[in-house]
Amino acid sequence: MQEAHEPLFWVGACTVACVLLWLLYRLLSGFRIWVLGNGSLLTPRLGKWAVVTGATDGIGKSYAEELARRGFALMLISRSQDKLDDVAKLLEEQYKVETKTIAVDFGKADIYGTIEEGLSGLEIGVLVNNVGVSYPYPEYYLHIPNLDNFITNMINVNMTSVCQVRSKGVILNISSASGMYPVPLLTVYSATKAFVDFFSRGLQEEYRRQGIIVQSVLPFFVATKMTRIRKPTLDKPTPDRYVQAEVTTVGLQSQTNGYFPHAVMETILLQYTHTYCKACTTASFTTRKPVTPPSTIAFYYFYLVLHIHIPHTSLSNLSNERMKPASRGTRI
Repeated sequence: MQEAHEPLFWVGACTVACVLLWLLYRLLSGFRIWVLGNGSLLTPRLGKWAVVTGATDGIGKSYAEELARRGFALMLISRSQDKLDDVAKLLEEQYKVETKTIAVDFGKADIYGTIEEGLSGLEIGVLVNNVGVSYPYPEYYLHIPNLDNFITNMINVNMTSVCQVRSKGVILNISSASGMYPVPLLTVYSATKAFVDFFSRGLQEEYRRQGIIVQSVLPFFVATKMTRIRKPTLDKPTPDRYVQAEVTTVGLQSQTNGYFPHAVMETILLQYTHTYCKACTTASFTTRKPVTPPSTIAFYYFYLVLHIHIPHTSLSNLSNERMKPASRGTRI
């Protein structure tokens, strides 16, 4: 009897050992990333200039300040020349660095000749593709006002800009945690950020052997004008706090949430969505009909209300109404 149980004992012992080794690896990796960090990588030794798009506010402005603090000269690219001048003056006075600006509207497709001309001859060490645009408020896809222009503008700003503004050295492409899984009512934004994430990770594999670092940055909510969050909290940090944490992950993670509380949130949310996607798939095969768990609808409801600060009355139909089939004559 004892001999029959001996193989099972060794199978169990090996399984426990593998799990413990995996946990130890995750613990040491987390310590290396979130405690020790890699803060010394981003220095002007990579190249004199750092380029930041969407640099006049929020995360982009914080990146510009952090890179200026590290000694980089700054090329700031955004839409408003007045705001660019204000940020450039701030950086020159506070950090004593050289600055240049390019004022362009990333919603247009004919701007990249101007950008290329402005960047010509610069020794660029760091590029931060931060410029982005989101929904003015959560909305069903077919109910978005002026839908065609909305789609074109979001693709140009969120996707084309990442493909067109290129550099050597370190490239930080700012995606979003909403690109890690579908976010109903922010569907187009979520899809464009998923593109940024996949595009960045693909480029990293293509060019890492040439010494180029491409990092996909996927923050959850940060207290900026775009998110309409006014009061920072532990899970919704200020842009400065977020950027200070994120730059220490460069060279350690090709895909990062950039901030330890956000990494914890990502682990929890991805486990949640994986569990329910698996349940939906099983139920769909059984019933031969698409199934969406009511709890998933509730999840997105509270996600939008609590984090984007949208009054619950504007989402009153979300928790008890699934998307109905498009009516006859509606194109989708």
